[in-house]
Amino acid sequence: MIHVQGVGKSYGRQTVLQGIDWQVERGDFWGIIGPNGSGKTTLLNVLSGVESPEAGEIALAGKPLASYQRKELSKKLAVLQQDGLPPMAFPVRQVLEMGRFPFQNWRGKEAGDGAEGLLNEIVHRLDLQGLEHKPLQVLSGGQRQRVALGKVMAQQPEIVLLDEPTTYLDIRYQMQFMELVSSWQRAEHLTVIAVMHDLNLAALYCDKLLALQDGKVVAQGEPSEIITPEIVKSLFEVDSYSVIHPDRGVPQLLLRNEQGT
Repeated sequence: MIHVQGVGKSYGRQTVLQGIDWQVERGDFWGIIGPNGSGKTTLLNVLSGVESPEAGEIALAGKPLASYQRKELSKKLAVLQQDGLPPMAFPVRQVLEMGRFPFQNWRGKEAGDGAEGLLNEIVHRLDLQGLEHKPLQVLSGGQRQRVALGKVMAQQPEIVLLDEPTTYLDIRYQMQFMELVSSWQRAEHLTVIAVMHDLNLAALYCDKLLALQDGKVVAQGEPSEIITPEIVKSLFEVDSYSVIHPDRGVPQLLLRNEQGT
């Protein structure tokens, strides 16, 4: 579904991405991991079309990414940034309706009446009942992030790009958010690509991981192949133990202190 070949990106004299080769199939749930400055967000930006690569090619559904018009691309792909939605005065229902932009004409009208049912379903799925007429500025961070996800759901994309979506959430809302994304991904057979800061969450929810370092791919595969003490040490310069999650059967990291005690 997404084919990345030889992609490179620089800012001035600083090379941020170099020779990225990557294949994403429909229905995959990929996590992108790596230390700060490794090129994770830049890769997401070139995948979304926000930035253009200076070398290589990106194809989406067999068609060059650069050839898509804005609305055409918006029907294929949606992006959720790490800060989600700011605390502004727009009511929740209106924000959800903004996700229907790709399907509206120049007057902001949409043919048919299917959108109303879709938005009602999203409100129910994300447990936003009672919040629809409240402005975003009175909601908690976790509630705003659910609304941001609902706006992306309303877009009905085939591909969802997430840039560290749980960064500002406490552990309860992190789990809740990832469960919502995971259930949506399975129900709609979506392709999800998420830049992940928490390696344990990445192992729990992602089917595959892409590890970046200094703008290059250093490893890719299933979490059991990537979340190992050796690879974690090479990426982050920390020592760790890897244990198997008793329910999910995926690796989870335990950090070691410098004394190993």
